[in-house]
Amino acid sequence: MKIAEIGNVIEFKEGLQGVVEKVNENSVIVDLTYMENYRDLELEQKTVVNHKNYKIIHESVPTGKC
Repeated sequence: MKIAEIGNVIEFKEGLQGVVEKVNENSVIVDLTYMENYRDLELEQKTVVNHKNYKIIHESVPTGKC
């Protein structure tokens, strides 16, 4: 199992998606405002997702200093 990194977009719990803001030992904190229908779903802005319960759908591109 690959652990998400900050900036990755993950999918979890029946199709919800969000951007990883913080990586903890057993979970990630995810910003749900990434979803276009976020307001319609009436969800909290952020949530915690265990590493076992998501899949990475888009990895962030590392930025390097020139």
